[in-house]
Amino acid sequence: MIKDGRLYVQAGAGIVYDSDPDKEWDETMNKGRALFRAVARPPRACEFPRAVACAAAPLAVSIQDKEYRMKLLSALLWSSLLATMAPSAWAQANTIPSQPHLLVKGQGTRTVMPDRFGLQLNIEETDMDADAARRRVQDNVARVLALFKQHKAVDGSVRADNLRIGPATRYEQNRQVFIGTRVSRQLRASFASVKAMQDVLGALKANENVQVSSLAPTYSGEVALRRELKGEAAAKTRESAQGLAKAYGTQLRGLYSISDVAPNFAYGIQAGSWPSSGDLVTPPSPPSPEAPMNSIETTGSRLPESIEAGPITYTENVYAIFLISDGT
Repeated sequence: MIKDGRLYVQAGAGIVYDSDPDKEWDETMNKGRALFRAVARPPRACEFPRAVACAAAPLAVSIQDKEYRMKLLSALLWSSLLATMAPSAWAQANTIPSQPHLLVKGQGTRTVMPDRFGLQLNIEETDMDADAARRRVQDNVARVLALFKQHKAVDGSVRADNLRIGPATRYEQNRQVFIGTRVSRQLRASFASVKAMQDVLGALKANENVQVSSLAPTYSGEVALRRELKGEAAAKTRESAQGLAKAYGTQLRGLYSISDVAPNFAYGIQAGSWPSSGDLVTPPSPPSPEAPMNSIETTGSRLPESIEAGPITYTENVYAIFLISDGT
């Protein structure tokens, strides 16, 4: 701050358990002098009262020369402006070019039938004897892992989380009452068919201590498929840009940037979103052929739960900016 021809600066140091007050004081003084050294004219010598090391230490220097005052004020204003505006300006400059351009979206979509069927179980015991609860959990884990092996779980899909141990309580007459130590563990596995999963569920004999927490059909080639869809989406961005350029009588000069996240600056488009065909009113399309459906029913619940192994649709979006000629 500059007031009445004097520049005021604040600096401080942090205190930790092994701080040395003299060194912290020197650090505070060095921080304050750094800005003075940025001024062409060196600061006048000042006597600073000794203070607590962690307290902010005000430093002041008289600035009598008008030219230097103006230069310093200008430097401070520019530094403040850059500190507050530069990050967003740089991000925008790196995303949206100032030259004439086209911003286009390409999309790749594929529908596949699942070929993996994931099963997640939660095994839990509560007992005043923590070791007894742990032994029962481990016994059930061993039984379930044997079932996974017997019914040929997909290689590499079996996962057993670490034991989770904590206090168990319940409310009695508005009071929290300790009822023992809760020990739990989660197990996961995938199977190559609905029947294999059904066989596991039939032999599982789920109860309050061994519960099915989730069933999820997946596609084993998801990673490769998504990579392929990104390539298709990228190719469609160029097709779209070429079509737009032709319609407006201009030419593409080259690719400026490409990403799977929509720009969030110009055009009012939020990152990761884009106007979709769902926003438009279109006549209903004819019904597609019914895909084969398989039903999986879990046990151990008051009501049966089922999951339908229907088709899975994967979608990848790519956003690209192409520079275009300005028509001159």
